[in-house]
Amino acid sequence: MKAGFLEKLIERLGRIGPEEVQNYFLRLAQEKGFLETVFNAIHEGIIVTDSNGRVTYLNDAACKLFGLEASDAIGKRLDERVGGLDWRSLTQSGGPLSRDMEIFYPENRFINFYIVPLMIESRDSSGGVGDSARSESTIPATGKQVGHVMILRDITESRRTAQQTIESERLNALTLLAAGVAHEIGNPLNSLHIHLQLMERKAQELDRNEKAELQQSIDVARSEVRRLDSIVTQFLRAIRPSQPRLHSENVNAIVEEAVRFFTPEIQDRDMVGRY
Repeated sequence: MKAGFLEKLIERLGRIGPEEVQNYFLRLAQEKGFLETVFNAIHEGIIVTDSNGRVTYLNDAACKLFGLEASDAIGKRLDERVGGLDWRSLTQSGGPLSRDMEIFYPENRFINFYIVPLMIESRDSSGGVGDSARSESTIPATGKQVGHVMILRDITESRRTAQQTIESERLNALTLLAAGVAHEIGNPLNSLHIHLQLMERKAQELDRNEKAELQQSIDVARSEVRRLDSIVTQFLRAIRPSQPRLHSENVNAIVEEAVRFFTPEIQDRDMVGRY
């Protein structure tokens, strides 16, 4: 609403005749309708409350964000209509406040609240309403808080984009770490493989029984070295997603390999495995 129109109306209150009242009311209604059309065209939500936190106005965007009906919300406390909203903590600062909040109804969204106290200035004049000769500069202006204006902005997309960026950076860091760990593990595995080959050559000098027993342990150790190498490779593939390669496997061979690995422990416990 134009400030000049209201100021002129207030200045002329003492001189308005009954026949002019209707014209002013029509003018006010037109201004109100124009402003409501403008506010409803804004993508940001706007909520106006009185000093007690009761809703006096909200635009269409605010209704959509919170799943409210304007007719049901007007005159009700905002924290009663919006679950999880701590109105006292939002307004106790006495000044502008910006805060983010996650809501789950009617949709899961992240909303930024920007709350500003609504102040109305009034000029104290001892000369009466009709005393228009006094200069406005000589009348002290005082401000009175009559409520709050809340501007709501949907930041869901920007928040999710930021989370995706963080996840991407975390994945990149994990990939670099995994590559370093794989390299550090790969070197000892290569060394173990070489020493197993040397042990296998030394085993050729033993008699048949000792050679067979040692060869079995060497085979188990070599199998576990290959398994560790496979785990490292699979770990690297897991953090670098690729299309899975499915193939058939012999379940009996897997069971036999597992039993062979646990044979020393089974024998120490006097257990018998059957499969």
